Amino acid sequence: MTAGAVGARPRPGRFGWAACVFDLDGTLWDSLGLWRQIDQVFLARRGLDLPPDYPTAVAALPLDQAARYTIDRFGLLDTVAGLVEEWQAMALEAYSQTIELRPYAKEYLTELKAAGIRLAIATSLSEPLRRPALARHGLTDLFEVVCAADEVDRGKHNPQIYRLAARRLGLPPSRCLVFEDVLAAIRSARAAGLTVYAVRDGQADWPAIARAAHGVVTDFRLAPTPVGVRRRRRAGLASLGV
Repeated sequence: MTAGAVGARPRPGRFGWAACVFDLDGTLWDSLGLWRQIDQVFLARRGLDLPPDYPTAVAALPLDQAARYTIDRFGLLDTVAGLVEEWQAMALEAYSQTIELRPYAKEYLTELKAAGIRLAIATSLSEPLRRPALARHGLTDLFEVVCAADEVDRGKHNPQIYRLAARRLGLPPSRCLVFEDVLAAIRSARAAGLTVYAVRDGQADWPAIARAAHGVVTDFRLAPTPVGVRRRRRAGLASLGV
């Protein structure tokens, strides 16, 4: 199997990237349940049930494109701006006060930064929601590049957002490792020439996600790390007698 084949895995123990690009929702944030609840509530307000495929259909889209898709799919009388405002109002309190990071995510980011690995964000999450959440968890200064899905056509269904992240980092795509949790985004990142690790987040389509990615992460303690980080981890465990 070649390095570009679906399901190919990088060689164990080797960290060959100069930068890591992170999705936010479902990858760094433990936010899957929040958006499912928002979907259920806003559709229920309109007398509609939540179709099983709807969360996946909008997961890789920026809010304005998700709103247009939703209006067209359900024949709603809402405007795009009105839906986006409603969603952001429902989510703002959670992102400002309660959304939590996935376990060990901050430790992993800090380790990468200390090892000289450059960090970037590629997200469908709007700026009014991501900014307070990043600040509350002390992550803002860790990232030198932020790319938003509304900067490109079709959001994360378009490989361009990942090419944009690599370009802003001043690196070829092959030198960047991406962490994502949505199938469409993983396929786009691969098409852009980046290595992609899928993050497990209770996805119903996990088998397809795992096959599409170069590698998988079920726990950030087991995510790829530079050699220096692995040595420090081992030394720390040894000092504790582990």
